[in-house]
Order: sequence, then structure tokens, then C-alpha cells
Amino acid sequence: MKRQLDRLSLRGMRFDCIVGLFDFERNTPQPVELAVTLHFDTREAAHHGKLVQTIDYSRLLGELRFILTATRFRLLESAAEAVAAWVLAPPSPDVPRPQVEEVDVCLSKLVALSGAAVPTLEIHRDRSDFLMKVEPKHFGFVDVIFETKECGVYRERVHPRTVLPTHVHQDLDESELMLGSGFLLQGKPVDAGLAHTWPRGFPHRYENPTDIEQSFMCIDRPAFIPTDEVEVDVPVSALTRPEPVRFF
Repeated sequence: MKRQLDRLSLRGMRFDCIVGLFDFERNTPQPVELAVTLHFDTREAAHHGKLVQTIDYSRLLGELRFILTATRFRLLESAAEAVAAWVLAPPSPDVPRPQVEEVDVCLSKLVALSGAAVPTLEIHRDRSDFLMKVEPKHFGFVDVIFETKECGVYRERVHPRTVLPTHVHQDLDESELMLGSGFLLQGKPVDAGLAHTWPRGFPHRYENPTDIEQSFMCIDRPAFIPTDEVEVDVPVSALTRPEPVRFF
């Protein structure tokens, strides 16, 4: 008989985000409540007491907050599916953790019906529900976590001792959350947990000077357009950063 997996839950997460079909919902953030339950094996963590052997729920909270506040989903179904896909993605070398095998996601729009009722969607997914597309790039790999027409969620993994060259976007807006702790952004060190939003036409550059792969989460609005990533020749010393937001 197959052993039942252990479960770790995060409940009561509340964020203001854009989610909805109607014009007023596309322009004004509204509160949503999120709960997730992760199914995985906790025995290694129990015996050895190392955080890398379990889920860092402070980091997970920040990652989920970033997904819901940086995207602009039209349906609860899309938002919940993106959350599930992220939780079930395999770990990357710079952020070791156990592989989550199954996840429950519960997402509610708290004021959508003016208090008359609370629309709530609950889904259950396991790893076999997602065949993650991995795109090889000259700098590393891009994991396509989830895409709709209006936005895409990606994990970009940069090879050791490699540069993601300075580039701009003219037709999409981009927000990026540092996952690894070894990046140089615009030529200077940047902490894991910091996120930057790049307006259209704003040049940005990543360098991985470490000996292991480093990763960041990228959210594009609309979904990524390959022809819209244009390399530009800007001296590293002239590159600036928008004001960052800390997520974990």
C-alpha cells in the first residue's frame, strides 16, 4: 500500500491583485485569499533538522505573493493553476528543497460579490498534471511554468560564469524576483527575495559569477514575445535599477 504523503499548509494569505474579466477589475487591485497544502516527504527534515530538507514557508509565501501581485489574470482558474504549477516545479540547484508531489490550492475573491457571497475555487494537482517546457538559451534555460495570453510565469536559470546580456523590451512589461543569492544585477550584487519591475525600454543585465546555476522568476505581461527581447549596447556603469520590493 502506498504511503500517504506528509502535508504542509499555508493558510490565510491575503494579497491585493488584479484578477477578473471586467474593466473595473482590470484597473483596480482587489483582495484575494490564498491557501495551499503541499504534499511531500518530511522525514529527512525531521531527522536532520536542515531547512533545505523541507519547505521554507517564508520564502514560499513571498514567491506566491509575487506571482499573484505581479500577474494580471482574468480568471481565478488561471491564478490557481499558476500557483499549483510553481509549487510542483522541480527545485533548482541554487534553491534546494524537497520535490512537492501534490498540492491543494484554494483561492477566493473576497469582495467580488460585494459581501453577498465569496467566490472560491479549490483545485488539486500532482506532478503528472504538468509537463514543464524547458527552453535552452545561450545563457542557460527558461522553465515555462505557466502561460496565458495576458501573462506568463517563467523561471530563468543562468549557467555558472555566464552573462544574460543587457536587453530591453518594447511591447511587454516585466517583473523579476531573485531566487538565487549569487547574481550581479546591473553589475552589482543583489539579494535573493528582491523583485524589480522593468518598464518598457529599460535596459537590464544579469551575471552569474558563481560556480552553480542561479535562477530568478520572471513574469511578463503579456506572455513572452521572443522578438521583443532586444540586446542593447549600454555600459554596465550606466545601468540603473528601479526601486526594488522585498518579497522574502
